[in-house]
Amino acid sequence: MFSKPKTYKAGHDGYVSEITLFLDKFLEEHPEVIDEQSRGWHIFWDRDVDLDEQNRAGKDSVPAKSYYYS
Repeated sequence: MFSKPKTYKAGHDGYVSEITLFLDKFLEEHPEVIDEQSRGWHIFWDRDVDLDEQNRAGKDSVPAKSYYYS
């Protein structure tokens, strides 16, 4: 589905952290993880927004007190 391009560059003196090396190796061995992340992203974030419903919800809400503990 999608593949994560390696957009980072080696740091000062060519240093790449151990965690970066580990994650790169892990993603090479388990490419399905990237597909699952992408699928999860689309399930959670890619939704149609009903602006009328959002406006009605905003008008129906009760305003909060300026000092909650009084």
